[in-house]
Parts: sequence; C-alpha cells; structure tokens
Amino acid sequence: MGEFMPDLELELFLKVRKFSRLAIGIAIALSFIFAQLISTSDITWQVVVALIALAIGIPHGALDHLVTLPRTSAAKMTLFVIVYVAVAILAVVALLTWSVIGFIGVVLMSAVHFGIGDAAFISEIDRRSVEPKPFQKYLYAAAAGTLPVVIPLVNEKSNSALEKVNPALLDWHQGLNNDLMLWTMVLTAIVLLRLVQKRRDGEAIDLVLLYLLAVTAPPLVAFAVYFGCWHALRHTARLTLTLPSSQAAFAEGNLKRAFIKAVLPGTPALIGTFIVAAAIVIFRGDSLDDQFLWVSLVV
Repeated sequence: MGEFMPDLELELFLKVRKFSRLAIGIAIALSFIFAQLISTSDITWQVVVALIALAIGIPHGALDHLVTLPRTSAAKMTLFVIVYVAVAILAVVALLTWSVIGFIGVVLMSAVHFGIGDAAFISEIDRRSVEPKPFQKYLYAAAAGTLPVVIPLVNEKSNSALEKVNPALLDWHQGLNNDLMLWTMVLTAIVLLRLVQKRRDGEAIDLVLLYLLAVTAPPLVAFAVYFGCWHALRHTARLTLTLPSSQAAFAEGNLKRAFIKAVLPGTPALIGTFIVAAAIVIFRGDSLDDQFLWVSLVV
C-alpha cells in the first residue's frame, strides 16, 4: 500500500479543497439570506458563527510546529516551541495592553501566515500531481493572505463587530481604510491575471471565492468562516503528511481516519483557549458577555 500513499494524500487534499470551497459558497449564500431576514444592527448570529468557527479552527494551531519544523532534532523542536510560546504570550500581552498597535501587528502576521499556509497547501498538491503547471507561490500568497484579512476589517460594516469585540479598534486603520481596500483589490487583480496566464484555474477560483466572501459576508462571519473552514482545514491536511498516526491511516487506505488523527491532538488547545480566555476576563474584572469573544480571539 505504501507506493500508493502519495495518491491517497492527493485524494485527501483535493477533497479538503473541495469542502473548503463548498463552505465558502454556503457562507456567501447564507449571508445574502440573513441580510434579508435579520437587521444589520443585530450581530448575535455573527458572534455565534465566529465562536463556532473558532472552535473548528483552534485545534490546528496547536500543531503548527510539526509543519514548520518537521522531522527535526528534539533540541531544535524544544527551542522552537519555547520561542513559539513566548511570542504567543507577548502577543497576548501586547493586544490586551496596546490594543490598536498589537492588533495591527497581528493583522500583518495573520496575512503572512495565511498566505504562506495556503500556498504551501497548493504546493503539496503540485508535488503529487502529474505535470503540475508553474506556480508563483509567493505572489499567490500575497493575495491569498491579504484578501481574507484586510477587506473584512476595512469594510465599514465591520464597525458593529469591532465595537462588540473591542471599541478601541474602530479606527485601527487610522483613516487608511479606502487605501488599504484599493491596494488589496489591485494586488488581487494582478495575481488573478498571472494565474489565468499560467493556466492555474484552480487557484484563480480560490481567489475569486475568497474575494466574494470578503465583500459579501459580514466581516466577522467572513473572517471566522475563512479561518475555521478554509485555513484550518487546509492546514490540518498538511499535518497528515507529518503525523505518524495519519501516515499509518494512509497506509491502511483510510482517508477519513488520517484526517481525524490530525485533528484530535489539537483538541486540548481548544478547551485550554476558552478556559484561559474566561480566566483572563474574570481576572480583569470584565464581563464575559462583553469581553469573552475579544479575549478568545486574542488568545
């Protein structure tokens, strides 16, 4: 069975890609429906969707180190994890202390992380494909990472969500919202043109879907669905290439088991995140109703 594993891995990656596209399409359709049925001032359903998406997406981050430094020495892995956790703690402190500056930093890091992750996912598909077409992954990463982060956050409809999450973030862009929107649109157009020229139709479809999600869905929903149903799923697919338990499932020809085995190790991170978020809110003397979502996003 071992010689067929690359084919099975490719099959899983293609299924994950199809599912993530379907999730985005459903989110776009539901956004249109809810826009007709629910007042724009009522963001309760958006908060619910955001928390569900967080719950789906958080576990994948607990195993980031396995994708970043696969099959490395124990010493290097230990050092990486220590630095990784230290940076995460500093980021939490920065966000809670200097909300706007910390938020801008997280926006930049998120765009880079998401773009590189999506490009890496596609590169894994190319490695297992017959005669893959040229792929300018860094150019693609720039658009794929910027689209789901910048457009929802500079959209004027994001104000109600930002006010719910943290009122201090309402003017985080310092009046450059229209400029950021324009730059993102231009970058996306350039990348789409290059993808079409290189006959990378699949990646062009991905960017179009991300664009439609960003401009049609409420900002909180757009980011949450992207994080939980696009980035996290594709990242988890990459984890199956590293985890021995997933590789064993591939050897047995069980794609579903291979994917689940990559999800389960990160589940404690989900529980831990919500516990830590609740503890921080209580320690600061804030209201869980007002601050839990914001602190959960920070953590």
